[in-house]
Amino acid sequence: MRRLNSAISFRRTNNTSVVVSEEGTPQAASAKARQFTTNLWEARVEKVLRMAESGTALTIRDLAREFRLSPSHLQRLFKHHTGVSMGEWLNEQRLQRAAYLLASSYMSVKEIAHNVGYGHASSFIRAFERRYTEAPARYRKQCDRSKC
Repeated sequence: MRRLNSAISFRRTNNTSVVVSEEGTPQAASAKARQFTTNLWEARVEKVLRMAESGTALTIRDLAREFRLSPSHLQRLFKHHTGVSMGEWLNEQRLQRAAYLLASSYMSVKEIAHNVGYGHASSFIRAFERRYTEAPARYRKQCDRSKC
């Protein structure tokens, strides 16, 4: 049994934790526990990626609620594991889906904007122009001519 005032401590060596007893001798490392939590976070990030790629319009708040995390904590985890900001990544997913819908459907620009998760068509058009350097209607016409 471990006493509350025992001198057991954790010491980091080469990015691994080693448990050191009162006598200063190393004990069993807690690498398994850390690996489990790392795998758990990676699994969550992978689930976020799959959910966003499924085509449903998701927000960071929706995803955070799904995983019972705060939005800021989820964004930090996502950035740590992917190297990309979650907001930027979600916007890129939305715009790629919108480009696909423009090229392959007869939905109006406003319908596509709402379908991919934009609240206002004007903000969608602005974001689309920034990403593809042309308006959605012009992109659609160009795809019709060249059969994207």
